[in-house]
Amino acid sequence: MWKKYLEWGVNISMNYKYKFTELDCASCANKIESKLKQDSNIINANVNFSKLTVTVETNMTEHVKDYIEKIVQQIEPDVYLLDLEEKQESKKISWTHVIRLIIGIVFAALGFLLKGNLSKVLIILSYIILLSKTFINAIKLLIKSKSINESLLIMISCIGAYFTDNISEGLMVIILYEIGKVLEEMAIDHSRKSISSLMDIKPEYANLKKENQSVEVKPEMVHVGDIIIVKRGEKVPLDGTIIKGEANLNTSALTGESKLRKVKIGDEVLSGSINQEGLIELKVSNLYQNSTVSRILDLVETATDRKAKTETFVASAAKIYTPIVLILALLVAIIFPMIFSLSWNDSIQRALTFLVISCPCAIAISVPLSYFSGIGKASKEGILIKGSDYLDALGRIKKIIFDKTGTITTGEFNQYHLEVLDSNLEETEIIKLYVKGEKLSNHPIAKSILNHFPIDTTTDDVEDYKELAGKGIIYQYQNQIIKIGSSHFVGASEKDKDIYLSIDDNIVAKLNLLDGIKKEAPSVIQKLKQLGIQVKMFTGDSKEIALSIGDKVGIKDVSYHLLPGDKYELLEKEIQTNTQKTAFVGDGINDAPSLALADVGISMGSIGSASAIEASDVVIMTDDLEKIVTSIQISKFTTHIVKQNLIFAMIVKIVVLLLSGLGVASMWQAVFADTGVTLLTILNTTRILKLHF
Repeated sequence: MWKKYLEWGVNISMNYKYKFTELDCASCANKIESKLKQDSNIINANVNFSKLTVTVETNMTEHVKDYIEKIVQQIEPDVYLLDLEEKQESKKISWTHVIRLIIGIVFAALGFLLKGNLSKVLIILSYIILLSKTFINAIKLLIKSKSINESLLIMISCIGAYFTDNISEGLMVIILYEIGKVLEEMAIDHSRKSISSLMDIKPEYANLKKENQSVEVKPEMVHVGDIIIVKRGEKVPLDGTIIKGEANLNTSALTGESKLRKVKIGDEVLSGSINQEGLIELKVSNLYQNSTVSRILDLVETATDRKAKTETFVASAAKIYTPIVLILALLVAIIFPMIFSLSWNDSIQRALTFLVISCPCAIAISVPLSYFSGIGKASKEGILIKGSDYLDALGRIKKIIFDKTGTITTGEFNQYHLEVLDSNLEETEIIKLYVKGEKLSNHPIAKSILNHFPIDTTTDDVEDYKELAGKGIIYQYQNQIIKIGSSHFVGASEKDKDIYLSIDDNIVAKLNLLDGIKKEAPSVIQKLKQLGIQVKMFTGDSKEIALSIGDKVGIKDVSYHLLPGDKYELLEKEIQTNTQKTAFVGDGINDAPSLALADVGISMGSIGSASAIEASDVVIMTDDLEKIVTSIQISKFTTHIVKQNLIFAMIVKIVVLLLSGLGVASMWQAVFADTGVTLLTILNTTRILKLHF
């Protein structure tokens, strides 16, 4: 098939995603990404150091993995690629590494305690033992890629220290470096595990019911309409409707809410929930690839592929930082003896100190890890953010525009009045026509009508069904054209918000309904204002209703009588006339265009339409407006941590560089400026995961 396309000259690109076996250097991760992007066979590439994955877009169809692996090994010779489904043993600190480090330290200690030739032999042995791994890694990289990495810089510095009679300092550098690397790896691994555990919702199996017995199968093997059994303590593997039993579900992994949800026959259940109590049977409504849990995992998996501007800047800056420091080191070594009264030994020592500081690992690790932690924390709170750039943008929002129905209001209409306008029709017949049309709609109003009129009727006899966003529904039933929607849609002269029904263009009924305001709405609007955010509301409701709702929740700026196209045009004007970030919050299919247009589109509730979720940049898994405030708080705190790490790392490195230039700072202090700062920034990043609201 692929050969046919190629013969026809069709240019098809595919995305391939793999895991790294081991990748400990964030700076090297950036180099790998850059190297991949430069390759003529690769259209685009993204290396995620936080998750140890690489995503590549290419026209290649054969041996892709091997090809990418060869490029990766030009930067990191010991790194290999695994398919995503391949299991990898959790990385443990190598005992051989620890033993080698201990032996090296013991030999170094004995070398300084003893005197004579034995002392020299022991010190040389300690150098060999401690530097062996670093030396091998450096030489491998130098031969394969002809590039300089951290290992080579440390090796040069330590050997240089030995030959400039700074033996103790050289040993101290390699000892601190090796200890720091062990601690750094442990910290990174801990952060990765903490983040991964936040989204540990993937079901391993499903109990498929067959002939009054259950068979354990993979969720991917279950079809729509199949019956599955969910026992106590098990994850709900697929979306479905309960047909038997009752249960208490823990939905915290999806919604961030710890309160158990009581479910019974007829209730919809989302995959990813955990059955805490009871036994239920579900009729599956979505294939696994379309299920809630699959959609969430996909969003989280791809979230960090979209990088924030800070990440991109840091990756670019890291490319020029190391060469600049290397040039400075060379200048210090050559020029200082000429300008100042320095011996060659002293100038070389200062230059070697520069080399130790030249690796930008602290910055390269902490920034992407911070954004990854922020996205992970948001996921734990029931907030799905589709990219680091959107996480960054959330904290810079200065204006939020809310849809009304199902967003500010509950979407659950509690006041109904059905008025039959055709005396030849019975009320029951009218209700049946309403229900037939609304059953096939995903709009909050449709669901509310169905809840109010819980009659049992089929939609099998409904033909040519169409839903027109912001207008209404049209379908054919028993050779009659049925319209359900606004007065304008059915041709009524009134300008109200009633839901009209017409048969063959004859208006036969109208339904008046009002929904309630979400209890948290007023406090959320107040909190947003306190954060310096301007709040507006767009609605298709009448002026009276819109202003009344706005007044009750604290929104003064209200636009009404708006169709979806009108909302889009008004939002477009808001964005064009405002250089600051603008967000739009909605939940229905009619909100999708506005959600896609906004700087940050926020869709409310997993019950919202699929198109709204696809179009949005942030998905709130519940209908709780407080989550919007939470998402902004996570964004601001993540940005705060990123700035802290950047400023701290840069200040320490610059100070140590200056001090080393003046001859005040020694090489072991330079190690702290490298490995020590990296460790501290990683630990600082973990604060994001510990946020409480």
